[in-house]
Amino acid sequence: MESTLRDTCPHDLRVIETFGAGPDGMPRWPAHRARLIVTCARLGIVPDLELVDAAVAVLDVFVPMRVRLTVDLTGGLNVEAVPVGKTPDQWRIGLADHVVHADDPWFTVKTTHREIYDSARAALPNGLDEVVFVNQSGFVSEGTITNVFVQKGDILLTPALSNGVLPGILRAELLNDGRAQEAQLRWANVLAAEDVFVGNSLRGLIRAVV
Repeated sequence: MESTLRDTCPHDLRVIETFGAGPDGMPRWPAHRARLIVTCARLGIVPDLELVDAAVAVLDVFVPMRVRLTVDLTGGLNVEAVPVGKTPDQWRIGLADHVVHADDPWFTVKTTHREIYDSARAALPNGLDEVVFVNQSGFVSEGTITNVFVQKGDILLTPALSNGVLPGILRAELLNDGRAQEAQLRWANVLAAEDVFVGNSLRGLIRAVV
């Protein structure tokens, strides 16, 4: 258990995994399950994995759904599934006002302790679908609900985890497939990129316009 996390977390904290499900199944669920286990271990939570697997297995999905699975500090489980609409072909993004600190360990786990992101998302200016954060060293970290990717030739560059980045499931998939690689990116690199994308496990890669 990492005391810096458990000892400073709110009493009502929940670990979150959000993923897509549909008639073709839940292809990214195994990766989300693995991340859930790691996050719970870091917080000293002992989830009932048989209950988790059973809750996911009984999902009756005939249309694309957004599944939100949460686990509280006692291991209590909650699963919600709602229909998800078609993802737009393009999102308009901007630069977040708030500067994040890359060494904050809470950026490395997916939990409800994410006030900075939730506040920024709730206050998105008209016309923007996402904002991107920069850390105290001037390097791009991530969006409120997405990882960031810039095109360079035939490869996607994405900020390193050390910049205060959540280890996103889509991000890991692209890195493992060789379609992406880590890089130190500044906002100027985003502005000058051939193409920019944001993405997450639920929505996939979305072309972004700054």
